[in-house]
Amino acid sequence: MADILVSQLTDPFRIGMMFFLLVTAIRTRDTVGMKAPLAMGVVFVAILLPMTTAASAEVARFTSIGLGIVSNAMILGVFLLGWFFWERRKS
Repeated sequence: MADILVSQLTDPFRIGMMFFLLVTAIRTRDTVGMKAPLAMGVVFVAILLPMTTAASAEVARFTSIGLGIVSNAMILGVFLLGWFFWERRKS
C-alpha cells in the first residue's frame, strides 16, 4: 500500500488538481467559506481519478479511493501551509 500512496503523492495531475482546488477555494471563500469546498474537493478528486483512469486497475477501487483521500489531504495540507505562511508574510 505504501507504493500506491507514494505514486498518488507524486502524481502531477493530482497535485495540480489540489493546487487549483485551493486557488478556487481562496477566491470564493467570502461566499462559501473554505472548509466544506476543500473537504468535498478532496473526496471528489479521490473518487474521480480511480474511476476515470486505468492506473488503479491492479488495486481495489475502495483501497485506491481511501488512499486517494489520504494523499489528497496531505498534498492540500502542504499547499495550505504554504498559503498560510505567504499570507502571514504579507501582513
